[in-house]
Amino acid sequence: MEKCRLVFSGSGGQGIITAAILLAEAAVLHEGLNAVQSQSYGAQARGGAARSDVIIWDQPIFYPKVIQPNVLVCLTQTAYNKYHATIRPGGRLVIDSELVKADRSAEARLISLPLQDTVKQQLGDIRGLNICMLGAVAAVTRIVSTQSLEAAVTGRFDQRFKEANLKALRLGVELGTN
Repeated sequence: MEKCRLVFSGSGGQGIITAAILLAEAAVLHEGLNAVQSQSYGAQARGGAARSDVIIWDQPIFYPKVIQPNVLVCLTQTAYNKYHATIRPGGRLVIDSELVKADRSAEARLISLPLQDTVKQQLGDIRGLNICMLGAVAAVTRIVSTQSLEAAVTGRFDQRFKEANLKALRLGVELGTN
């Protein structure tokens, strides 16, 4: 297996870090892979910059920071502007088509998906955006299975939110598959 280096970026309150933790948990607990996850965020709880790095590999991982991701997720224009130049040539750049306008300067495969709009239409608000994005990333990369992510989501959230989160995950998988 090739080492997968992912950077999830956006703003505080979008659930970027939670999504990254779920991906790492799915890889380790349900796929038997090695994973590391690190995070950084601004001083503000909501609205400040948020970034989370995830490395998944079947070999030992000795350094937790992603320098040049082969998968970059940007859920805000600010995140895109800051990180798009770091993507590995030929990598995948996943953006929300309504939140981010890409300028095509990155040497990456652009995957522009209506994540926020789909979540808002299907679930009634945008609270599942991060889980929808996670499903899309899993569908695009195939780094972990949908079943592993479902198990991680089920184990992480209160029973009251289980079905909404699973629905958001499946919406993302559907978007990422099409």
